[in-house]
Amino acid sequence: DDGSHAPGRCSKPYGNCSEGNSGTEPYIVAHNILLSHASAVQKYREEYQGVQGGRIGIVLDFTWYQPLTRGKADNYAAQRARDFNIGWFLHPITYGEYPRTLQEIVDERLPKFTKEEVKMVKGSIDFVGINHYTSNYVYYDANRPKPEVLAYNMDWNASFTYGKNGVPIGPRAHSSWLYNVPSGIYNVIMYVKERYGNPSMIVSENGMDDPGNVTLVDGLYDNHRIDYYRTYLSNLKNAVDDGANVKGYFAWSLLDNFEWRLGYTSRFGIVYVDHKTLNRYPKMSAYWFKQLCEKTIKH
Repeated sequence: DDGSHAPGRCSKPYGNCSEGNSGTEPYIVAHNILLSHASAVQKYREEYQGVQGGRIGIVLDFTWYQPLTRGKADNYAAQRARDFNIGWFLHPITYGEYPRTLQEIVDERLPKFTKEEVKMVKGSIDFVGINHYTSNYVYYDANRPKPEVLAYNMDWNASFTYGKNGVPIGPRAHSSWLYNVPSGIYNVIMYVKERYGNPSMIVSENGMDDPGNVTLVDGLYDNHRIDYYRTYLSNLKNAVDDGANVKGYFAWSLLDNFEWRLGYTSRFGIVYVDHKTLNRYPKMSAYWFKQLCEKTIKH
């Protein structure tokens, strides 16, 4: 894991949970994470993979950043968001260097890879896991004041919104950041396919939440969650049909759990958990998944 998580699950709109406001620290931390990851992969491949036959990869969060308008400035802003989000890690792993966007904007604050480090980092995955939940609109705000302090989230030079002309980007789940935008999963998978050489991919997290105080009766009849999974999986299948090398999918999550800062006030599970007794009750979405799996196995 690269240390980042779904944006709202750490209450950050930029997919990065760092509380620091340093203009340099996040890049140093990420750089060292990449080097540690690559070193571990190298050791595994040299000493264990031949015997164990396992595969080793990295899991990255990727919210889809959709330009608010067709204008060039908004398209550039959306691309910066993608570069600072997933490109920050996947670009070095694929090409041995940071995205050109980061190199130009972050400049001397961005650490450099030595020739030996490039060899180690480049190609240091057998697969990439993609955590995807939702999509945002992104736009360039010409009136946005120039930041007084350099910081990671300011370097994006992009503004975010969940609606356009008063219309939300999609139906909202319980979390303020999570909207049902099925096309987003197609876009993120195809983006990785086309920009990063179509690596072996696993959708490692995908789901939506209800309020923590939803009653058992209301919680079990989660047709909205079924709709979320059905539309997202349909778009994922479209990506596979269009050549994306997707090998697996994980719904988030099996059980209602302790959800980051939201604690027990958010329920992502397909199984309802009574937080007082810890009794578990499959929701309609659990039975829907059961039928989907049975149908898939038959075919």
